[in-house]
Amino acid sequence: MEISNLIIKNLANPHELERLFRKDPETFRKSFTQAWELNPGSQVLAIWFERLNFKESANTEKSSLFQKDFISMGILALLAGFVSRFIFQFAEQHAIAHLNLVFGILPFVAAYFVYNNFPRKNILYILIALFIISGIYLNTLPLVQNDSIVLAYIHLPIFLWVLVGLAFTGNDYRKGFARLAYLKFNGEFGILYAIMAISGGLLTALTMQLFRFVGMDIAEFYFKNVVLFGAAALAIVAAYLVSRNLKLAKNIAPYIAKIFSPLVLVTLVAYLVTVISVGKNPFMDRDFLLSFNGILLAVLAVTIFSITESGKDEKKNISDYLNFALIILALIIDSVALSAIVFRLSSYGITPNRIAVLGLNLLVWANLIWIMIAYMRFLQNKAGLSSIQDAVTKYLPIYGLWAAIVTFMFPLIF
Repeated sequence: MEISNLIIKNLANPHELERLFRKDPETFRKSFTQAWELNPGSQVLAIWFERLNFKESANTEKSSLFQKDFISMGILALLAGFVSRFIFQFAEQHAIAHLNLVFGILPFVAAYFVYNNFPRKNILYILIALFIISGIYLNTLPLVQNDSIVLAYIHLPIFLWVLVGLAFTGNDYRKGFARLAYLKFNGEFGILYAIMAISGGLLTALTMQLFRFVGMDIAEFYFKNVVLFGAAALAIVAAYLVSRNLKLAKNIAPYIAKIFSPLVLVTLVAYLVTVISVGKNPFMDRDFLLSFNGILLAVLAVTIFSITESGKDEKKNISDYLNFALIILALIIDSVALSAIVFRLSSYGITPNRIAVLGLNLLVWANLIWIMIAYMRFLQNKAGLSSIQDAVTKYLPIYGLWAAIVTFMFPLIF
């Protein structure tokens, strides 16, 4: 039977029409014309006609290179590059801390979101004030490498990352879906930035080699004036591409999450078994305790990334059980780390590093408990996936608050 006849025969069977189309789209398109001519009054065929023949307007905003957000992206990317190069000039002379380079990137990413989201004035004023205060505060700290200053350097970017999140979520900063979208943005941004950075690295290597062929070493000049500029500007470009729903990052991210979860689980189990067999002790070995905390944060990051890429599917799958196993493993690691930190505090006294690590581990432990309970309820069909996502998104401000405390209070206290 010709496909045109099959189309007419199955006008009341949408599933069969879809199957015919997917089986051979080109033949379906060709046969559809005949079916449409024989049944011009069919509403079903009218819908298929629009589906098969719909074309975007030639002057649509999507295809324009001069739309508002593209122009703002270009301007902000150039500003980020120039400001980063300007800051590096002073950082290279040890007049200011190299950490000031974050102010050549993050404020401009935040500005891109503000320009396109139009938040309320009070949110805008808070963002401007906190970025300015952070910049002034950073440059009032002495250029010495003691524990409290180093901790401030580590935690300040986390605090600024939360500020960028406020710019991203705008007026919806209290809502879970907006915070979840920001976490998803970070995962997709990281993937896209890494892909473009690798391409830029290959271009840099090729450029270096080409100039070496003619006896010129331009490495220092190229790094200062091209690589540094490009790395800063690329952050704005990546933010623009992800926010424009670039399918590359959005299609890759869920697969990376599904691949990395089992790999991380297997690797960590093997690592912990090896550690136990060789007799490593986090209670006495400071470096091993730090590696334990690094593992903990890595597991938390992978778990959160996997959760944010789960979408809205309420059906359980193998990834959910792997995530639950990762959370249990992270809780075990965190419990051991907490015990070791308390032991070192009672044995060796209070230091900024120990207090900072203790606070972070307590926050992570509480967050993991919340996520674990939500996951248990989800796996038992007592709650939906949204409860797990709430356990992640509602906790984000607490991490930002702790980062602010360590950044702004520790150098004063210690």
